[in-house]
Amino acid sequence: MKTSIKPKPLELLQKSLDIQFKQPGLLKNAFIHRSYLNEHKDFKGSSNERLEFLGDSVLSLAVSRYLFESLPQSAEGQLTQLRAALVRTETLAKLARKLELGAYLYLSKGEEESGGRSNNSMLANLFDAVIGAIYLDQGFEFAQNFIEKVILKDWQSLAKSAVSDNKSK
Repeated sequence: MKTSIKPKPLELLQKSLDIQFKQPGLLKNAFIHRSYLNEHKDFKGSSNERLEFLGDSVLSLAVSRYLFESLPQSAEGQLTQLRAALVRTETLAKLARKLELGAYLYLSKGEEESGGRSNNSMLANLFDAVIGAIYLDQGFEFAQNFIEKVILKDWQSLAKSAVSDNKSK
């Protein structure tokens, strides 16, 4: 039987991402999976689902804006396909793994034992929640700069790998 893994301290993540949160509680909230709340009834916060909802929209807007400005000759359909490739679950999970976000996640024992820290869907949702927390704490421009640094500086190879992943499926 596995024991629960204690998440890494979020100060380490702030250092690795080069972001100092004004409201560290927002960052912690991004890492609270709903399963954690089931086993920690005394925890006063909420799950990361609302931040995930917000982060998904911020990410979509930032990626859309970037593609719109970077590819002035591209048609709407092509821009839509590129955006979809960049914000899809597998792409976001890959980025979350690269940033080691799963190591900071607060999970239930059951989610821990079933491999929640490496689950694509959970990691993609976590990535969205982190974007939501960055947006609320630092504003849209900072969030967009973070997205450009983490995703968009390498958008062509990310989009190409997403397309080849879809073809291989």
